[in-house]
Amino acid sequence: MTAVVLQARLDSSRLPGKAKLLLGGEPLIFRVMEALNNVPADIRILACPEDSLSVFTPLAQKCGFEIFAGPKDDVLERYCQVIRHYSITRVIRATGDNPFVFADAACTINAEAAALDSDYAGFMELPHGAGVESVSAKALLRAANEAALPSEREHVCPYLYKNPQLFKLHRPFAPEQWRYPDIRLTVDTQEDYDKAVKLYETLINEPNRYNGSVIINAYKSL
Repeated sequence: MTAVVLQARLDSSRLPGKAKLLLGGEPLIFRVMEALNNVPADIRILACPEDSLSVFTPLAQKCGFEIFAGPKDDVLERYCQVIRHYSITRVIRATGDNPFVFADAACTINAEAAALDSDYAGFMELPHGAGVESVSAKALLRAANEAALPSEREHVCPYLYKNPQLFKLHRPFAPEQWRYPDIRLTVDTQEDYDKAVKLYETLINEPNRYNGSVIINAYKSL
């Protein structure tokens, strides 16, 4: 079973409460889930800490996502609890500060990961905040057993790509039409949010607004 697993939390040191900030009339986290609904998967799950559950549950339900509460700071273990609970075999990992995920790029990297039977796959040099990671459940469970550093548990995948001798990695450069590493699409600061509002307004009537090239062209027009 392939699952989109979106990690999110309410508190943020640089932009407090950003998950609830409005983007096109809906909370930011809603827009992230909306984008991820365009990535094929057997199930979609919003994985959050307990203290975010009451706020996120109605939004997840509205977007057709399951919701699961797990450890707040050990996000790797949160993912593994999701894997065990839903009997997942492959995870498409996404984060709650990226409302402009390239759905077409996500589909492409996940298809490549499945074809290659890779433990970890992710495009390099996409715009910051445009990508997802495709990871085998088996690899994440192994990482949870072996990873000791806080940075390897809070950020989920570093143990995998720091240990290429242990895991089968697929980290190609993004295709040219998506390769804009200097573009920033993630929402982590007030400046990011202000730009995201303008970008979403530009895209709101665009039927292909989850297409990477469409997002890039809209960004360039700002």
